[in-house]
Amino acid sequence: MSAVTYTHENGIARIVLNNPPQNRLSNETVAGLGAAIQDLASRADTRVLLMNAEGPDFSHGGDITTWIGQSEEAFSESITRGVMVTNIFQDLPFPIVVAVQGYCGGGGGFEIALRGDIIVAADNATFCHSEASISAFTFLGGVQRVAERVGRTRAIQWAMTAEHVDAQTALASGLINEVVPRANLDGAAEAWVDRLKDSATLSHAAHKKLLRAWSDGGIAAADALMSEMAGKILHSEDSQDCLPAAADAVKAGAPRPKFTFKGK
Repeated sequence: MSAVTYTHENGIARIVLNNPPQNRLSNETVAGLGAAIQDLASRADTRVLLMNAEGPDFSHGGDITTWIGQSEEAFSESITRGVMVTNIFQDLPFPIVVAVQGYCGGGGGFEIALRGDIIVAADNATFCHSEASISAFTFLGGVQRVAERVGRTRAIQWAMTAEHVDAQTALASGLINEVVPRANLDGAAEAWVDRLKDSATLSHAAHKKLLRAWSDGGIAAADALMSEMAGKILHSEDSQDCLPAAADAVKAGAPRPKFTFKGK
């Protein structure tokens, strides 16, 4: 069985990590993820992506056994490639739902999960930046993404201590979106997929782009993008289909009808 299963059907993409026993980022896993991400980046028919993992744990992170003996240059190049691919993953123009159970740590686990839009966790999930325990750091940008979600104070604490953050603490801090019993994780993740698959994909893409600009350059950087983006989305097929009926509802003082979006 492949270390990564990737499917795409009716606009719903699914990526499943399956590299037992710890779902680490082996060379095979990296290749499978990279191929899936490149395919998703080349398509225009995806409405939502669900990423989850087989087994008791989401992922224990990178395969550190492959780091031994690498030259400084070779390792730096591999990290450059990893950041590039995970940035493409993060910026895919549709919602990314990540379902997490058990341990979620390191570059292959926590740092990839952080690049999703919606994180649903089982009540047995724990999140951990384990890198300091081997005198490394978060090579795929984890510490800054935790800071973006919950603030610098918790980000530096969790990175320095390599402590395990339980699901309820992660929820209360704003790190993740939902916690459910382990038995309900698959159903909860699918509920997010159902909620998002027929929604306004172009709106979601625009909001993701604005938040990325805000993260990189603050409010002014996000504001600078809005004028051009506004014109494009106004003349999209989805917007042109729903605006007349929405305007009629305004004139009639009636509730806005529910629209079916195509993502075009």
